[in-house]
Amino acid sequence: MTDLEKLRQTLSKISELASAASGGVDENGYHDSDSEVLGVCTPKALPAHLQIKAAKTATKIFPANAPVVGLVPSDDEGISQAVAKPLSIAVMTSKYWGWSFARRQLTVSFLESTPTDLRNRILEHMNAWQCGVEFVFTASTGQVRISRGAGGFWSYLGTDILHIATNRQTMNLQGFTMSTPESEYKRVIRHETGHTLGFPHEHMRRELVARIDPEKAYAFFLRTQRWNRTMVDQQVLTPLDDSSIFGTPADQTSCMCYQLPGEITKDGKPIIGGIDINATDRSFCQLIYPRFGASAQKAQAPVRQAQEEDESNFVEEPVMMA
Repeated sequence: MTDLEKLRQTLSKISELASAASGGVDENGYHDSDSEVLGVCTPKALPAHLQIKAAKTATKIFPANAPVVGLVPSDDEGISQAVAKPLSIAVMTSKYWGWSFARRQLTVSFLESTPTDLRNRILEHMNAWQCGVEFVFTASTGQVRISRGAGGFWSYLGTDILHIATNRQTMNLQGFTMSTPESEYKRVIRHETGHTLGFPHEHMRRELVARIDPEKAYAFFLRTQRWNRTMVDQQVLTPLDDSSIFGTPADQTSCMCYQLPGEITKDGKPIIGGIDINATDRSFCQLIYPRFGASAQKAQAPVRQAQEEDESNFVEEPVMMA
């Protein structure tokens, strides 16, 4: 198996986790409302009718996003051809922006009037990942659109943001001001930027999920987040395949990891969660998005082209929020 095939398989597995983590859609195909507790982040999922188009966009931007669909084991025939249903392929498609020999820029705008100092501070923390993707402010409509209104903390995953109506946010940072503690900038904005880069939640690593008592988790998240059992399964109890983390150990200090209390673990010890990007986070991000060069013009072209071709495929209805 070539290195590219290994990478594509790895990204597909990560994407499957991300799709599971962004479940919980309502009867209209939109994501359930977020929790009232701002400390918990829920990645957003596109409605099912846009997932195939979004998968095509992701593959156009970064061909390695496409899943490897080949021969798979079959219970009755030993080996059979994998079912290549379009929606199944869409779920398996990764959402990464890919690499280029020039740095890629993603433009950022704000839905509300935002002072320059606050805008610059948010962008500084978004760029703290120090990778081959650079977030830059635009006075027009950005590819990443931030609201500081009601709805808690969340972001759509990776290239899915290109399918959100341009008058809607792709990231929500409720209540952030210049008075917000620096620790929250590191914990929240860097976390949500990780989702925009395509990264799912680290707390769904098998070793960490194994520490959680399911019944305690159901009761806790019903009480604090109003999540039903299915939502808890999707957000907390579905483990990530170990091979999708390039062999790195489970990291409960990753900034992509939930802070989970001891009252839901089997041993009574908390999963401490990450409060900032750590060395493992950054090295993994730089593996996916290496920093090859300083110019972003060439790297930006595939993103602009994909977005222009899909302008009629946006989510036009409001995102369902608390």
